[in-house]
Amino acid sequence: MKKSIAILGSTGSIGKSLLEILSNDKKNFQISLLSANKNYKKLIKQAKLFNVKNLVITDKKIFDYIKKKKLNKKIKIYNNFDCFKIIFKKKNDFIMSAISGLEGLNPTLKSIKYTKKILIANKEAIICGWNLIKKEVNKYNTRFIPIDSEHFSIWSLLDNKTKSLNAIEKVYITASGGPFYAYPLNKFSSITPKLALNHPNWNMGKKISIDSSTMMNKVFEVIEAKNIFNIPYKYIDILLHPDSYLHAIVKFNNGITKLLIHDTSMKIPIFNSIYSLTDKSINSKNLEISKLNNFKLSAIDPKKFPSIKILKLLPKKSSLFETVLISANDELVNLFLSGKIKFTDITKLILKIIKLSQFTKYKKNSPKNMQEITELSKFVRLKVRSLCV
Repeated sequence: MKKSIAILGSTGSIGKSLLEILSNDKKNFQISLLSANKNYKKLIKQAKLFNVKNLVITDKKIFDYIKKKKLNKKIKIYNNFDCFKIIFKKKNDFIMSAISGLEGLNPTLKSIKYTKKILIANKEAIICGWNLIKKEVNKYNTRFIPIDSEHFSIWSLLDNKTKSLNAIEKVYITASGGPFYAYPLNKFSSITPKLALNHPNWNMGKKISIDSSTMMNKVFEVIEAKNIFNIPYKYIDILLHPDSYLHAIVKFNNGITKLLIHDTSMKIPIFNSIYSLTDKSINSKNLEISKLNNFKLSAIDPKKFPSIKILKLLPKKSSLFETVLISANDELVNLFLSGKIKFTDITKLILKIIKLSQFTKYKKNSPKNMQEITELSKFVRLKVRSLCV
């Protein structure tokens, strides 16, 4: 029997990578739903290629435009994710949540009850709404699998368990240092968007590329690791590793240390999230002995990457403060990309903004629902723009 899988955000990099993997195994998988925001041409092409009967296009103008066109009558198109209750008569085997930004949290929450396994590649959902996700996962007995390469690596090293283990002594997440690993500190103030977007190892979207260049992505990944594995911040550390070959290290209190390496390809964690110990294989490079012989691991220089100072300002428990952090950073990255602030202003301003009393108060409050997160995010973005423009 074919396994069913729905892909939320199928036209993005994660969604496309998953579809490339599934294209080699169509006989064993049936895609129940694909979704996109505006890229309807790509979405429809994917639907035809994989014989998908259900599509979601969240942009209202694009949705209205498509509804007027005469498409294959067998393809049903919806404008939001309320359609899950119509489409899914039984649980999918997998749902991949790959919609970027906070926009991905709501469909993620809605999808959990309709799948046996939820694969989440959305940082913002895990950072801002983890207590809501955890509640749904437990309620519907859904298995959670993180797709971010670092967290998938930790999850694998812990033998696929997402609960805190008393046996853990330390977890290390690696960071490439982005394009500015060896860049002179005295030239940071003149860094342009073009330079910051030029990641040496990964081909990523604009937002995450900038986060990599400021090291904010590692701040976010530490928060994710704390949430997913229920590990206090003091047991999580970041190490610079320019080659992006080593993704995570877990040191256990029995004296054993495990590490996980793989190519700089998101296809590897994606592939392993849907296949477990089968005869299926994925093309990958031969073991790179030269990289093994020199991991070049080092601590992060807080003068070059001051964003790591944020880790000391975070509350121990999940709260609405993480929504403040995510939203402020999003807006500052947009301002940098549009040429309205300097590269060095991103971290400087975010450290200033998250210390404001009107935002620090949110450290005491856990999000109760999606609406609370959405409204706070809008308020933070407006406040950032008023302070910076």
